[in-house]
Amino acid sequence: MADKCHLCLLGLIFLSSLLTGTSGVDDAHVFISSGENVHLPCYNALHDCKSTVWIYNNRHSATVELIALGIKKKDTERHERLSLGSDCSLNIKNITKDDYGLYTCRQYVNGQQQGTDTFVYLHVLHVSSSSSQTEISPGSSVSLSCQLYSYTGVSCDDWIRSEGIELFWVNQAGVKLTISDSRYQISAPGHCIITLTTTLLNEDDNREWRCQVTHRNQVKTSATYTVKSSVSSSNSETTSRQTPVPAQGSLVFRVIVIIVEFAVFAAPTVILLQIICTSRAERKDLQHQRK
Repeated sequence: MADKCHLCLLGLIFLSSLLTGTSGVDDAHVFISSGENVHLPCYNALHDCKSTVWIYNNRHSATVELIALGIKKKDTERHERLSLGSDCSLNIKNITKDDYGLYTCRQYVNGQQQGTDTFVYLHVLHVSSSSSQTEISPGSSVSLSCQLYSYTGVSCDDWIRSEGIELFWVNQAGVKLTISDSRYQISAPGHCIITLTTTLLNEDDNREWRCQVTHRNQVKTSATYTVKSSVSSSNSETTSRQTPVPAQGSLVFRVIVIIVEFAVFAAPTVILLQIICTSRAERKDLQHQRK
């Protein structure tokens, strides 16, 4: 009986190692919204980064080597946005939805791999609009799509269900929007995408519409989309056009300018000359009386 229990215990340890990775460290899952900067950790780094290799792949692309022995590869699309941290982490600027996928940190010394790999799954949250227009007038309908781009080796829907991940829209106060509000139409074609459709009001000008993703009820990241109203732009243009501006070539305008300039600048000069002349005349009269 004791031998059987011992075998069961060994089996549980082996199963645990499979679920957490051979290194015993959980694979990292990083959530980020498009447009932000991200930091991907490397848990197996050695004393320096000269042995570090970063590899990237997702379901739509072949495996790409981003960092080779601590040096950035120049023939990658992400070259300008990549940098290697002092702890051998991978930093990516201005994340796009196409950056999602699996990032692997690996160590090589004298051509031989050292230790086990660090796997980092990058999940990117992205919001887009159904309208190609940058400005939408009040009264028109707009649909905003919020999608989580993920690559985990299984379908996004299966992974979200198993991990307790949820996507939803919130108002400006951070309160979750539901289908009970008649103003909003919320649909989820899949677990990794949720769409918000609404009719714009005047007060929606420059409003941020926010989508959030949570993992076991903890907010991981959020993405926003700002809707600009075409009415405010047209009003500002109308105001600027209606502001009266005198014609520079107008004769009347030029005469008025000359008179104003004379009144401002010439009048003090005339008064000063008059004072000087009066003072000289008084001096002459005084000298004449003495003689």
